[in-house]
Amino acid sequence: MTRWRLALGGCVALLLAAGAATTWPAGPAQAVTAARAEPLGDSPPGFWYGTDSWPVPVTGSAPYSEPSTGGAYGGYIGMTGSWSYWLGCHGGFLAWSSANSAQADTNYTTYHKGIGTAVYWFMGGPGVDPNYNGSATEASAWGARQAARALADAAGEDVTYPVLFMDIEIPGVAPASDNGWNSVYTSPCSGVVKQAGIAAAVDRADFNGFWGYVKAHSKYAPGVYSSAGIWASIFGTGGAASIPHTDEWTYEPETANLANAPAGWCLKSGGGCAQFFGGVTSASSNALMWQWSGGGGVRNALGDFDQIDGTRQS
Repeated sequence: MTRWRLALGGCVALLLAAGAATTWPAGPAQAVTAARAEPLGDSPPGFWYGTDSWPVPVTGSAPYSEPSTGGAYGGYIGMTGSWSYWLGCHGGFLAWSSANSAQADTNYTTYHKGIGTAVYWFMGGPGVDPNYNGSATEASAWGARQAARALADAAGEDVTYPVLFMDIEIPGVAPASDNGWNSVYTSPCSGVVKQAGIAAAVDRADFNGFWGYVKAHSKYAPGVYSSAGIWASIFGTGGAASIPHTDEWTYEPETANLANAPAGWCLKSGGGCAQFFGGVTSASSNALMWQWSGGGGVRNALGDFDQIDGTRQS
């Protein structure tokens, strides 16, 4: 995001053993229930401002307003779990705000504003799999085990949004600076690289394992958080990178200027428009969210800010 650089620097994403389906996405994911659209602050109708991860000061009484930008507080996206936290690694943690989740849920359930609470899983690549053997079969099983844990963790929260996101990034923090997507470690928590380079097909098998397990074993549609540049650095630009029918949450471009909040998918006063990845564009029904400030190393004074298209289905 890199949400993790922010978390450790000052600001700021689940493995039950299971035999999982490893079918990779070949068609549209299940329909996302359209959020109730009452545009206040964000635009056009159906778009909402929200926040994610670490607590952001949403003050006042219900119905709650988005800090800084104004308008309705349209949603909260929290980290329900993390591969490193789950495995007990030094440096593993959860980025979650119970207060922001409750505020977003109140706006959604009582006042019919926004999407309520969504969740993501900070995902480990094949290189931090405790059972890594270099095969796509094991990578897929590792992805499925993470998905099983993610679903178990999500069951402990009041989640109202029907997409569960994988957070796939190169965070640059311990215990594995690339989260095991491009390097293999001597053990998941060691921080010591024993092999540089992982085939894109093996990385994709990890993704497919998670995607397939969530699809087959839950009410959620599987989604993914990343950016165009990071996605290409992990999965390349060929078939392993293609996910045109998977729901996405992107974080590029970003701004530190909270006064330059987006309308539609573009920052209002210049600075660019949301860039999705893997064959998804802002015109796609799978383009769901944009972390437009606070992540990816672009800090502001408050935290992570997001734009959500509540009308889209995938």
